[in-house]
Amino acid sequence: MVRVAERVRAHGIADRLVVATDSPEIEAVVRDAGFEAILTSHHHSSGTDRVYEAASRAEFTGFDEVLNVQGDSPFLPLTALAGALRQLRMGHDIGTAAAPLELSAVDDPSQVKVVIDPAGRALAFSRSAVPGVANWHHLGVYAYARPALERLAGAAPTPGELVHGLEQLRAMALRLSIGVAPVDEPGGPAVDTEADLRRAEVHWNHVHEVIR
Repeated sequence: MVRVAERVRAHGIADRLVVATDSPEIEAVVRDAGFEAILTSHHHSSGTDRVYEAASRAEFTGFDEVLNVQGDSPFLPLTALAGALRQLRMGHDIGTAAAPLELSAVDDPSQVKVVIDPAGRALAFSRSAVPGVANWHHLGVYAYARPALERLAGAAPTPGELVHGLEQLRAMALRLSIGVAPVDEPGGPAVDTEADLRRAEVHWNHVHEVIR
């Protein structure tokens, strides 16, 4: 989580950077690293619901746009974050980003796929490749217009969302417009398992060695 916060801070795109978590241990680690953290309910069924709880606090109600960077995505490029926000200014309810899907990820259910129409709007999200169309690798970032976030959090999880573990399906069921920014840079390894963590540590050290 600290690595994700460091990455977002380095991009300089957020007016205020806050980590929302239901773990007191994570909250303490994040605060010790010098970041603002909020302890939220542990009853949320999705990250969107957690973000809404944080965004609803009095000190954040003046923000019209909310950017949610998922805690398992420490390598998202600036183009993904800026692209997601740009979708809101293009009139979409929600903005996100996607990169070209690598061949090795086609059959990997942990790599979420998105199908995009010619206007840049999401048509489908799936853990399996959708046959007959171009599939993109969905990256772990969402930008919400506040009314869309409120509507999304106020709706019950859909059966598809619960079965597949894809909160995007709730937005699709509500017919919220999701604009997808295509980016050339991959999102880097996500961290969902211990093996992912080992790969991410190697990648992080390599990236920062190159920067130095």
